[in-house]
Amino acid sequence: MSALWYGKLLWFLVAVSLLVTVHEFGHYWVARRLGFKVLRFSVGFGRPLLKRVWGADRTEYVLAAIPLGGYVKLLDEREGNVPPAELHRSFTRKPVWQRILVLLAGPAFNIAFAILLLWGMFWASGITEVRAVVGDVRAGSPAAVAGLVSGEEIVSMDGRAVGGQRDVIFGLLDDLSGSGRTELTLRGPSGATRTAALTITDPDARRRLTEPEQLFDGIGFQFRLPPIPAVVGTVSPGGPADKAGLRAGDTITAIDGEPIADFRALVARISGAPGASVAVSFRRGGVDSSVRLVISADTVDGRTVGRIQVTPAARVQYPDSMLRHADLSALAALGKATQEAWGMTVLQARLFARMLLGQVSLKNLSGPLSIAEYAGESAAAGASAFIGFLVLISLSLGFLNLLPIPILDGGQIVFQLIEGVKGSPLSERAQALGQQLGILLLLALMGVALFNDFARLG
Repeated sequence: MSALWYGKLLWFLVAVSLLVTVHEFGHYWVARRLGFKVLRFSVGFGRPLLKRVWGADRTEYVLAAIPLGGYVKLLDEREGNVPPAELHRSFTRKPVWQRILVLLAGPAFNIAFAILLLWGMFWASGITEVRAVVGDVRAGSPAAVAGLVSGEEIVSMDGRAVGGQRDVIFGLLDDLSGSGRTELTLRGPSGATRTAALTITDPDARRRLTEPEQLFDGIGFQFRLPPIPAVVGTVSPGGPADKAGLRAGDTITAIDGEPIADFRALVARISGAPGASVAVSFRRGGVDSSVRLVISADTVDGRTVGRIQVTPAARVQYPDSMLRHADLSALAALGKATQEAWGMTVLQARLFARMLLGQVSLKNLSGPLSIAEYAGESAAAGASAFIGFLVLISLSLGFLNLLPIPILDGGQIVFQLIEGVKGSPLSERAQALGQQLGILLLLALMGVALFNDFARLG
C-alpha cells in the first residue's frame, strides 16, 4: 500500500470514528435521560484497547480495536437475568415510545451534527456559490435539442430558484431520474430570460445519467469553467509521464504538434487516445523540448480512457463575476443549514427509492475504498472540503440507519411499532428471522458497493 493510501485510510478512520461516536452518543444520551440503564458505550468492535468503568451504573466506556462501528448496550432481560430491583430500567420494560426515542436518537444526532457543521461554516464564511453558466454544448445532444446556448445562466428549474452549479447538479439528478423532464429558466448575457425544456425519454438513458460522472456527458453540456494552465503539478511514479521524463513545473504546449490551450484540453486530447504513442512538447525553464510517450489505457466506470498520470499545478480559480457570495447572521445561517440538510436527506431518500425500482444506477453505492479515497482527497483540499465530506457522510449514516432493515435502527423501530399496535412483542422466531434477512440484505448492499469500488479503482 502506498503512502498516499495510508493517508487516505487515516482520514477515513478519523471520519468514521467521529461520526460513529456521534451516532452512538445519541443513543446513549437519550437512554440515560429516559432512565434506561446503560451497560456499555463502545466506539469500535472487537478487542477493547481502552476501557473505563465509571458512574453510579458502573457503565463500561470502551475504545475497541476495529473502528468501523460501535454500539450502546442497554440492560435487557432477553440477554440474561436482571435483578428485580432494576427491571424497571430494562429496555423491554420501558414504554414503546421511549424505546423508539432511543432508537431514533442515533440517526437524529448524525443529522443534527451535519446541521451544526453547516451552521458553523455558513456563519463563519457565508455562502459562496459558482454561477451555473452553460459552457460547451455538444451538437445533437439532449441539451442541444432543448436549445441550451453557451453563455446563458441557469437561474431556476421547474420554478425552483437555483443558487449555483451545485443546485443544478442535484436538480438534474432528481428531475431526470424521476420524470425525465425539467424546465430550465435561462438568463442570457443581456439579462433577458427564456425557458427551455430538457427531456430524456428513454428509461435506460435516464438511468445511465445517474452513473458516476455520466450526468453531463449524457445530457451533452458542461458548465463554463475558467482555463487552467497546462502546467504539471505532480507526476505519478512509474506512469507514462514519469517514464518519459516529464517533471512538476513543466508546461505542456502541444501533443503531436497540436497546440494545447489549457489543462482541460490536455485531458480531452489524452483521454481520447488510450494506448497511442504521442510526441509531447513542453517548456521547462524557458527551454522548449519534446518527448515521446505511450498513453496508458485505463478502465474507468466500464470505459477505456487514456492517461499520462499527471495532475495540474493550479486549481480552478473563478473570477468574481462567476461567484455569488452572501454573508449570513447566526440565525440565517442556522436556517440555511437546516434547509440544506433537509434537502440533501430528502434527495437521498428519493434516489435510494428509485435505485430499488431500477431507475437509478447501482453504481452509486460506494464502499469503504471509495469513501476512504473521498476522505483523503477532501482532507487534502482543506478544512472546508473535509467538513463538507463529514456533512455528506453524517447525513448518509443518519438516513441509512432509518431504513426499515431489522438489523438497523429503522428495523428495530418497526418492531417496536408492531409491539405497540398488537400489545405484545413479535415472537423470538419472527425477530430472529427478521435479523437474518436484514443481515443478508446488508451483505448484498455491501457486496455491490465493494464491487463498485474494485471496478472503479481498476
